[in-house]
Amino acid sequence: MFRWLLPLLCVLSTSPAAAAAASPAQARALAGVLDEAGALAPLRTVLVARDGVLLAERGYHGGSPSRPANIKSASKSVVSALVGIAIERGLLDGVDQPVAPLLADRLPANPDPRMARLTVGHLLSMQAGLQPTSGRQYGRWVAQPDWVRAALAQPFVDEPGGGMLYSTGSTHLLSAILVRVGGKPTLALAREWLAPQAGFAVTSWDRDPQGIHFGGNQMAMTPRSLLAFGELYRNGGRATSGAQVLSAEWIAQSWTPRTHSVYTGDGYGYGWFARRIGGHDVRFAWGHGGQMLYIVPALGLTVAMTSDEHTGTAVSGHLARLHGLMAEIIATQG
Repeated sequence: MFRWLLPLLCVLSTSPAAAAAASPAQARALAGVLDEAGALAPLRTVLVARDGVLLAERGYHGGSPSRPANIKSASKSVVSALVGIAIERGLLDGVDQPVAPLLADRLPANPDPRMARLTVGHLLSMQAGLQPTSGRQYGRWVAQPDWVRAALAQPFVDEPGGGMLYSTGSTHLLSAILVRVGGKPTLALAREWLAPQAGFAVTSWDRDPQGIHFGGNQMAMTPRSLLAFGELYRNGGRATSGAQVLSAEWIAQSWTPRTHSVYTGDGYGYGWFARRIGGHDVRFAWGHGGQMLYIVPALGLTVAMTSDEHTGTAVSGHLARLHGLMAEIIATQG
């Protein structure tokens, strides 16, 4: 399954010396693009790696690659990775496993019959059918005494497996499920399961009133750590230590669009967006304010960007400008 994507995932790293000798012109072009990126007022950091070699890292407007940043909804991609590992370890049966038995004690008293058809995969791909808890509903949801119960109590506005309904509540349910099957807090699982990837670390992660780490938001890590997480995916799930942390098949499944955003038209898989940028297929994680992790499989390119988290990326046009910056970075590597 998805074998067409596996060759793109298994790009071997080249040595720094080989990369440096490849093209001085490319290095100059990239430096010029990153110099001009400073004109983007909300931008805080940009880090660029190719085939596992760090080509450049920049800080802007007080930002630093070594300073923790709130990656906001880009953390949904981290939760997706943890679900994939849980499946690989046999803690979950797979993406078609029903959610209701996993969270039976948190269901509403008389659940909608459609709840029985809600699966782990639906939560991953934002196709739960439940009314979203993001956007205008977000404040009301996080004001509830039990976020898991509140997310499960949302009315169905579509069928499970229907259109994309972006909802942080869906990813938070995945965090609650991981706690159930993993027997540890989600942060502890992340630190244990992703430990083989050098440079990856979660600095902090907020919890809900029951102590469940906030699936899909409020996760802090350094931009270097975000890049390291992207490198794990870019390298087919293989850590720099050589350990196979994620299966290449899980990455292929996660990167396969199952639905599309009604706002941007971008495809969405399991915690990852899909878009053509600079003439190439790109997979990316996106957090509010402009916390971005881009991977261009065909080029072996991984790019992390962080921004002022209070910037409204879509409405302000900042997201489009970051995509434009990514296109310029891609152009330097052609």
